[in-house]
Amino acid sequence: MKKAIISFYLILTSVIITGQESDTLRYLDSLLVREEYRLVIDTCTRILHIDSLNPALCYRMGLAWQNIPEEKKAVEFFRLAYSLDTANAVYSYRLARSYFADEKMKLAEPMFRRLLSQDTLNWQYAFYLTNIYMQAGRYDSALPIYQRFLATDSLNCTYLDKTAFALLRKGDFTGSLYLFSKSLDINKNNTSALKNLSYLYASTSRWDTAVTLLGRGMKIDPADMDLYERRAQLYFMKNYTKRAMDDYLLILASGDTSKLYLKRVGIGYSYNLEPGRAIPYLLLAHKADTTDYETCSYLGQCYLKEGDPKMSAVYYKKAVKILQPLYVQLGNTYFQCGLSQYEADYNADAIQSYKNSYNISSMPGILLMIANIYDDKLSDNVNALKYYRLFFEKTSKDKMPYSPDYIEKVKKRFEYLEKQAKL
Repeated sequence: MKKAIISFYLILTSVIITGQESDTLRYLDSLLVREEYRLVIDTCTRILHIDSLNPALCYRMGLAWQNIPEEKKAVEFFRLAYSLDTANAVYSYRLARSYFADEKMKLAEPMFRRLLSQDTLNWQYAFYLTNIYMQAGRYDSALPIYQRFLATDSLNCTYLDKTAFALLRKGDFTGSLYLFSKSLDINKNNTSALKNLSYLYASTSRWDTAVTLLGRGMKIDPADMDLYERRAQLYFMKNYTKRAMDDYLLILASGDTSKLYLKRVGIGYSYNLEPGRAIPYLLLAHKADTTDYETCSYLGQCYLKEGDPKMSAVYYKKAVKILQPLYVQLGNTYFQCGLSQYEADYNADAIQSYKNSYNISSMPGILLMIANIYDDKLSDNVNALKYYRLFFEKTSKDKMPYSPDYIEKVKKRFEYLEKQAKL
């Protein structure tokens, strides 16, 4: 057997040397069809030792490696084939697709763009190029291409859906709604159009229509869990937690145990006054994400309703621990907002922001800033004196590290305002 294979290699080599390349390529193509990829690689390797600049052999070597699969080696040979014959659209397309699959969009885009410029109605080229544009949020680049194809075939659901989706992303809900509706009229079983129409109706406050469309999709494809997830989300947003729970239970039964679905089933049972049934789902959700304060809070609530105050306290304390850093950050954000409002002369707003910040952080310096606004900006001596007093009380109790000179200046201003108030 080995002798036969070696003899065949010699024959192939001879064929290449004598210029009868087409026979070799036909043979290699037959091996590819029969999925004998290793034999293709071995054969091409031997021939390329003699004819290393043959793009057709490099291309077939790439196909063989791709089917093993060894994607890196496949790309290496596709790249070599392309470099040897840049005018060949087949080599360009295969290399561009490899770049696309490897998410190397900067390399794939110019190749697909050049291919489409040479064959403006090749949908495969357009498909990949517009995908790159859409992923990058370049809807204005993708839309004219979709519209060009739609102009050639206005009843093509693929072209209708792609154009409609680009319009949706651009915020043209009216145009998108029209095209998705047209696509659905042509293909009643187009669940993709149904989903997008449901989103559009929900986004324009036609909630009942959105739910009805999703229900229609479920009759077409009862196994499509995305339809149930979308409807559950709409129910949950409208506070129909029991209806949402029923859909989430179906999704969980399908094998998708995402923490969000577990949590929302728990919330559904909780709202349905079934805390005992809620707890197992909430515990699973908490196990999946111990940083979710909402899950902890519902667990605290459900354990209390089940007559277990100790466990209730455990989960409420966890919720507090999770929220504490956010609460501190909220105080700082109020303070920064107050600074901006002060600079913009939005004095009443600045005072409120500082008060909100103080309620969270209890920093005495905030009281002084409020006093200064009443004093310097609003000439409101009554409130200025009030907040100066609070500042002194707080600094006295907390022994805050203010310099004596600074405190003395504030006291002098306070005393001056007190004298003015007695006049």
